[in-house]
Amino acid sequence: MTSALIDASLASTIGRRLAPAGPSVSATDARAAVTMLRELAGEAEHLVAGITGMQAGAGHSAVVVDRGDWIDSNVESLEYLLSSWTPRKEPSKLSREVGSRTLAVQVGMSLSWLSTKVLGQYEVFSSNHSGRLLLVAPNIVDVEQLLNVDARDFRLWVCLHEETHRVQFGANPWLVEYLRELIVGFLEASDVPPQELAKQFASTLRRDAAKPPTFLTDTPHSNHSVSGSSWFERLQNAEQQFLYNQITAVMSLLEGHADVVMDEVGPQVVKTLPQIRAKFQDRRTNPSTLDRIVRSALGMDAKLRQYSDGAKFVRHVVDAVGMQGFNRVWESPETLPTRTELHAPDLWLARTGVQAVA
Repeated sequence: MTSALIDASLASTIGRRLAPAGPSVSATDARAAVTMLRELAGEAEHLVAGITGMQAGAGHSAVVVDRGDWIDSNVESLEYLLSSWTPRKEPSKLSREVGSRTLAVQVGMSLSWLSTKVLGQYEVFSSNHSGRLLLVAPNIVDVEQLLNVDARDFRLWVCLHEETHRVQFGANPWLVEYLRELIVGFLEASDVPPQELAKQFASTLRRDAAKPPTFLTDTPHSNHSVSGSSWFERLQNAEQQFLYNQITAVMSLLEGHADVVMDEVGPQVVKTLPQIRAKFQDRRTNPSTLDRIVRSALGMDAKLRQYSDGAKFVRHVVDAVGMQGFNRVWESPETLPTRTELHAPDLWLARTGVQAVA
């Protein structure tokens, strides 16, 4: 099906066509990797439940996919979200047809690059599936080879992170609809049509390609306001900035929580955890020139800061009131931290009145 705003079939086709082939492995090794990931996903389920005190519940599953499947899933999710969006200014039929193809090209190009980077993803928004956790096998194998780390340990480490996302949404079903409402509200508040965003992305990509290299750091920006921090944020109006702050706070919490849980398992289970963490963090913060350009154009530096900012909040709260006390964040939208509280956890503790549980 093609929505009014994006030609989903074209986006998937372009994404699949441009996505590079996965690492060179034998058919036997590929099958063995898929089998191991399925087994480790089950192991991670028990470990994450023990650490978080939460369970995803029935109907949630882990699926091992390739890059093409991951692209299709994300196009479908984007189409699902866009189908709920009514633009403030209705475009003409011709503009909609041309614009849907323009947006599809940009989305397909972006997803082709992202499909080589993402190790796993929980399908938050989907009309076809419910609660699927995607593990992108070729990328997991590719990264473990590049980092030269123990394959089983690395795969379990990845499964722990992604399983945490599955638990976050599975144990707290209200979170899916809340996040969807925020995103759709953000879109509906836009004064800029999606086709213009596509053009801005393309021009940013060309401009960043001419910049000298810079490197991401694992420290949060001293200025946490959204104003002027990226081309995407500069296009936002006041209403969108308010919603963007809420979305950023939620995503930072989710990513930081997953990072903390995956490390809480410890070397007694993932024996080479210190080496994996050190090498993976270096990969995050020192991208190649091409990665730097595309990350900048996609705003991925903000995505990387989410891991650091969210993890610091989670560790501070857990140290103060324990994991059971921290789990108050999942009770309702009102108990989620604001973007300001994310960088000042004591404000959240004071507002919610959470106390350590004996």
